[in-house]
Amino acid sequence: MKNILLIESSPRGSESISHQAARSIVNELQRRHPDAQLTVRDLAQNPPPHVGQAFISGIHTPPEQRTPDQAKAIALSDALIDELFAADTLVIALPMHNFAPPSTFKAWIDHVARAGRTFSYSSHGPQGLLKGKRAILVLASGGVYTNDQMKPYDFIEPYLRTVLGFLGITDVVVVRAEGVASSAIGPVKALAAASEQSKQILAQAA
Repeated sequence: MKNILLIESSPRGSESISHQAARSIVNELQRRHPDAQLTVRDLAQNPPPHVGQAFISGIHTPPEQRTPDQAKAIALSDALIDELFAADTLVIALPMHNFAPPSTFKAWIDHVARAGRTFSYSSHGPQGLLKGKRAILVLASGGVYTNDQMKPYDFIEPYLRTVLGFLGITDVVVVRAEGVASSAIGPVKALAAASEQSKQILAQAA
């Protein structure tokens, strides 16, 4: 392992359960691979803008013909994509907001899912270009969404597996910190359960 990319999105910062669980995983990865380089992309502290006209028109304009606004929009997209290509392991920390990822994360996806950069079209259909990487999804939620009753309301894991797979990242594992707002579980037990899941996942990767 050479590079780790940690993507965070909780507006609660270091107090968030997704942050704490993800940082624990990153710390263990760094302990096992002391030479690994860590890049942190905090989407809550530095939210990417929602894609607009400059981005849409810019991706269809040759670089030498782009306006300053187009060049700025594409430069951000290129920087985010370059981080992805440089990473061997992605650790994505996401809280559930109204059954889905935070809007800042969706904006990030819109910047990195680009034809010709992270996927291409061929006679066999779209092909992901980010192959050979592993993604560890750290998902925190107030309720429990892995049971049969609430699972249909979880749009985070299916969405992430779909979009990452489309980009070529099919080695995806999930760590859950569930029931953070539940009186029967709470943040301490949810974080402890996530820690146990992390240990099992990292042990399998050893």
